[in-house]
Amino acid sequence: MFDGRIIRSAGVMVLTLSALFSLNGVTTSVQAAETLVLRRSQESETIGVADLKTLAETEAAPPNLEDIARILSPKERRQITNALQAKFNINAVDVRNFLNTQVGDELATVLARATPRADRVGVQAMKTALVLGANAPEGLSLISFIEAYPKPRLELNLDEAFEVVENFNGAFWQTQAFMAAITPQLAPRRSQIDVPFDASQPGRATVQVLSLNLNDAERDREIPLDVYWSTEASPTKPLIVFSHGLGSVRTDMRYLAEHLASHGYVVAALEHPGSNGTHIRNALRLKAPLLEAEEFLNRPKDISFVLDELQTLNQNASSPLQGKLASDLVMVVGYSLGASTALSVAGAELQLTELKQRCPGDILAFSLGETAQCFAEGLPEDRYQLRDSRVKAAIALSPTTSLIFGETGLSQVAVPTLIVAASADKTTPALTEQIIGFDKMPSPKWLVGIVGGTHLSVKDPSTTTDQAGQLDTLYTGGEVVGEQAVDVRNYVKAIALAMAAQLIDEASQYAIFLTPEYAQFASTKAFPIRLVTEIPPEAEAILQDFRQRQAQEPNSSL
Repeated sequence: MFDGRIIRSAGVMVLTLSALFSLNGVTTSVQAAETLVLRRSQESETIGVADLKTLAETEAAPPNLEDIARILSPKERRQITNALQAKFNINAVDVRNFLNTQVGDELATVLARATPRADRVGVQAMKTALVLGANAPEGLSLISFIEAYPKPRLELNLDEAFEVVENFNGAFWQTQAFMAAITPQLAPRRSQIDVPFDASQPGRATVQVLSLNLNDAERDREIPLDVYWSTEASPTKPLIVFSHGLGSVRTDMRYLAEHLASHGYVVAALEHPGSNGTHIRNALRLKAPLLEAEEFLNRPKDISFVLDELQTLNQNASSPLQGKLASDLVMVVGYSLGASTALSVAGAELQLTELKQRCPGDILAFSLGETAQCFAEGLPEDRYQLRDSRVKAAIALSPTTSLIFGETGLSQVAVPTLIVAASADKTTPALTEQIIGFDKMPSPKWLVGIVGGTHLSVKDPSTTTDQAGQLDTLYTGGEVVGEQAVDVRNYVKAIALAMAAQLIDEASQYAIFLTPEYAQFASTKAFPIRLVTEIPPEAEAILQDFRQRQAQEPNSSL
């Protein structure tokens, strides 16, 4: 599903990010390419657009295209055929708006390297073809792109083109290579385990939800908050705070909030106004930038502010939460960008020197998680410490860590922390965003690997209904969600409950759920699950080899 696709890959990047920008206007082409010239070394072949259409529709090459086989491998021929058949229903205005951003310009610049004109003229021609191709009745495709190219013919250097393709989302491919290398260590082992009860099942308490709108006047931020609680809530149990991902909502992990609240915990799920779904919709209407650098500081401060407000409510006789909150005994749970926020309040230091050197880098090689972290380059200082001492434990679900915490920022995590990684996560690839970072963290710590899990597998099903029918691309799509991921969510419920229990006198009863044996017990055919507290020596050797290669060439793949 991830074989290289030259123009499809361009469409993928536009598809993923173009909806984040909106300006005005689409131009029309004064001329269009009628032929495609493929060059490799001293050889070249010319193909008419009509023949390309035949190939796309029938998958059978016309007789006059048989000579192409001489300069293409079987894999490359399959890739081009797949690319010809791919279509993207993308608004042409959105494409143009995206290409007018810094990231879009970098993308067009990289793609232009495969043509004879890698200068600004060639970059502009690439942009024009992408915009007008998207404006075609059938949508953006390789055919519509070629037909919209503002020259009589489009020349492609095949070696350059395939090199560009191979660099797409390098961190994801590095993760796949790493997973393949450690496969022997992932083999299931026989274990005898006596599970005393099912921690994924709801507790006996009836859950209620108190919805609040908090106002931080000092920072001019309105923070929506849902508090999940029950009459069995007690200040002897930790308060749990949830932080959502970029462009999402406070119901990201509603199933988990309800589960924990049913066991007597109070869960506060907040919404970060500078990076929630409402903010992204405003960015679409040009009412806000996509992500301010300051948001990397505001998100942890949002959590600290919410804890202050809940402490006040805990002392308010008119509040249903009075006397039920342990606002100085807190476990924070974050997902994606929210997981990075959780690590920040747990003590991880933002270290931005390297980030500012690498951003912007080769945008094609970056995952979406890396691209999101690059927004922090606008912060004036290079180091920020945002720990809240009330936080006593953390769970980070698919966090982004590779750039914002630098080389040693994660070594300053000051509380027991559990990291969850999914092997098929394209947004925050496991190797670069979770595994390497985990290796830098102090103990006590746990790393859970869900083989076959994707970035959205842990999310509440109500927030992933839009994934049905989504294209499976190099950056997004192919998500395992909803009923398909129920086993993943059940495991997350069990380990989250166990992590919370480690802060109270029930720790020993729940410790079994934080063991490698339980991870194997909870595994299914679709989702083998592994848990470690340190990177195993066999995997550590592979990890060190990767680090050495990365140091020699930061954007290289294994």
